[in-house]
Amino acid sequence: MHVHFVFVTRYRRDVFTREILGDPHHIFSTTCADFEAELVELDGEEDHVHSLVNYPPKMAVSALLNSLKGVSSRLIRKTNYLSICKKLWRGSSLSSPCYFAGSCGGAPIEIIRQYIEQQQTPH
Repeated sequence: MHVHFVFVTRYRRDVFTREILGDPHHIFSTTCADFEAELVELDGEEDHVHSLVNYPPKMAVSALLNSLKGVSSRLIRKTNYLSICKKLWRGSSLSSPCYFAGSCGGAPIEIIRQYIEQQQTPH
């Protein structure tokens, strides 16, 4: 099954750069593998990240989602990127508690991939 996740930064702050968006791709791929899932696509803009994940139907989407958000937030903040340090307080989480998760059962996967690829990736 495929699901489209959207993660939003805390306070919708513009903290992601092209360099920083490379980290979630690696982190999401590794975390998905731990859950027997597969990261199909990932891209984002300065204040949010879209991802398309293929996951086994036996898995609770919320468990995968919480792990992706938690692990990526913790590891990205650990690197102390200047853009993140300037815009988020020291103890503040990178991601907002809000998210979107939508099942992609009826839509062609290529259309969703194309939508994610067309995000206005920051410089």
